[in-house]
Amino acid sequence: MKHLIRKEFLEEGYVFATRAADIARAAGHTRPARLASNENPYPPSSKAIKAAADVLPTANRYPDETNREFIAALKKRHGDYQFVASVGMDGIIDTILRTLISDGDRVAVATPTYSYYGLAVRAQGGVAISVPRKDDFSVDPAVFCREAAGTKLAFLCTPNNPTGSTETPKTIANICENYDGILFLDCAYIEFDGTDYRPLMKKYDNLIIGRTMSKAYSLAGLRVGYAFVPEWYEPFYHRAATPFTLNVVSQAAATAALRDTVHVKTIVSVVQEWRQRFIDECPYPVVPGGANFVMIDVAPHTAEDVVTELAQKGVVVRSCASFPGLPNHYIRVSIGEPWENEAFITAIGEIYQP
Repeated sequence: MKHLIRKEFLEEGYVFATRAADIARAAGHTRPARLASNENPYPPSSKAIKAAADVLPTANRYPDETNREFIAALKKRHGDYQFVASVGMDGIIDTILRTLISDGDRVAVATPTYSYYGLAVRAQGGVAISVPRKDDFSVDPAVFCREAAGTKLAFLCTPNNPTGSTETPKTIANICENYDGILFLDCAYIEFDGTDYRPLMKKYDNLIIGRTMSKAYSLAGLRVGYAFVPEWYEPFYHRAATPFTLNVVSQAAATAALRDTVHVKTIVSVVQEWRQRFIDECPYPVVPGGANFVMIDVAPHTAEDVVTELAQKGVVVRSCASFPGLPNHYIRVSIGEPWENEAFITAIGEIYQP
């Protein structure tokens, strides 16, 4: 019955960093340093954990379909903007595509970047158009707008995954002013950088800013994404959204996490400190970035060779070979717990060969 499957799903899907972990286990490392998935290594806020536990006995009932308390907490945290929520950033992306894209519609994607954009576009019947970044991985707004002309939707990630590069608000404003479609600005890692794009929402009605509770807020396992959306767009999003997107535990934990600003500030400070140490102490060139990971150029070696060697030493990192548009000599390394970070610095120094 395989012939019944849509051709978009006959090819390989999203690539997870599992091979390196398998190599580490085969080498006898029962507790390798896990630096491949851009996770927050620290547990959620104690307030979020308590809130989640408190509502668990109510899991026999459907959750609030409007995510009322979470949306109210977002407004208190960010200001009087329009918000939508879903199961992770990916849920936001899928729903936006449902509202805009029909079979054959073109969608622009600034590459190299997060591969799920292209996968989600194809799943909706659209065609992903790659708009290459500059050599320093920044986006040229004139080139971007020219290549995106005629598309309904465009994806731009900042800080970008996997490069870590961050765009200025001026660049984003330039694109919004000269692009006729909707720009989806993926800001999953923005807490670690601090660039503020929120004021642009008051000026441009073709901008959506996606954010997540997975990274700085330590809630990756609960899958909570949200987005700033234009007021005109909000009702259409809700018409296309899956019913009851956030479960009761996710809603409660995310609402409480937003209120614990000290927890987030502490995590961001630790990440920024280690990010700088990676830049200073890694023998290979580190691409400047603003996320909770760094991208490293390991040329003249291949990414796979370095990932394998590190895994054999008990350090699991991500090859960037699966990111379209990147040559095969970059690896991505997340900021982990101190012992994991120290293990990486030691291991990369041991395998370094200029």
